Amino acid sequence: MAKEKTQLGARVDDDVAQLARARAKDRGLSVGDYIASLVKDDARGLRHRGLDAARRFLDDHQAVFDEAEDADRDTRGAHAA
Repeated sequence: MAKEKTQLGARVDDDVAQLARARAKDRGLSVGDYIASLVKDDARGLRHRGLDAARRFLDDHQAVFDEAEDADRDTRGAHAA
């Protein structure tokens, strides 16, 4: 048996609306289903856990990115002369 759905209304900027439509389309969802998935993910804390994981990753590996950026900067500087 299908769950009953409730209609919600929200006013957002045009750019946010366009982005929501595009992201929903990319995921093969209606805008309503896309928004519902965002709310459910937020309620489960997935966004927070993902950001924490990204922060831990950068804390552990930032030196590698810094070295690569320095090497790239040195390479570009050598060709500039």
